[in-house]
Amino acid sequence: MSDAHNEQQSAIKTPKQLLAAVAGFFLITVIGIILLVQYVTTQKLTGAGSDSQSPEAIAERLSPVANAGYTFKDASGPKVLQSGEAIYTATCVACHGAGVAGAPKFGDAGSWSARLAQGYDTVLKHAIEGLRAMPAKGGNPDLDDVEVARAVVYIANASGGKFKEPEVPAPAAAADGAAAPATAEPAK
Repeated sequence: MSDAHNEQQSAIKTPKQLLAAVAGFFLITVIGIILLVQYVTTQKLTGAGSDSQSPEAIAERLSPVANAGYTFKDASGPKVLQSGEAIYTATCVACHGAGVAGAPKFGDAGSWSARLAQGYDTVLKHAIEGLRAMPAKGGNPDLDDVEVARAVVYIANASGGKFKEPEVPAPAAAADGAAAPATAEPAK
């Protein structure tokens, strides 16, 4: 029988050829890696029209938050009470501006008349404690009761009510900018 079918044919027949093939493989691999690294690092990777890597853009991203125009609130400082219009604009307009979930619309005397007939104290109680779909303090628990009362007066008076602006308690009056009445005891 013939052993011709068991013989393998190879281009590498001597150890010198094997050594040359291995060295050539490593040389081609190293040259390929060098060319790939050069190709990747020679191009600027910013997007077209982008200056995100400019020194000014980097300095802006690294600047402190305080420089961005934010004002920090001193939690231990006195509370500054907001006006009724400011409270309405920040909190109440979300529902009362569009009449969401049955809320009476701002300035609509017809939808406010039955509520205003109940009186200031009842309307204020509903605003502070919540009623039906309206959460307590309009969903903003940080509001002071005086601020809620100011918002109630603002909304009610815009809708045909004749409510008087609420009195500010003495400790809050100093924070609000109004001077608290000075009380002096007579000397004995």
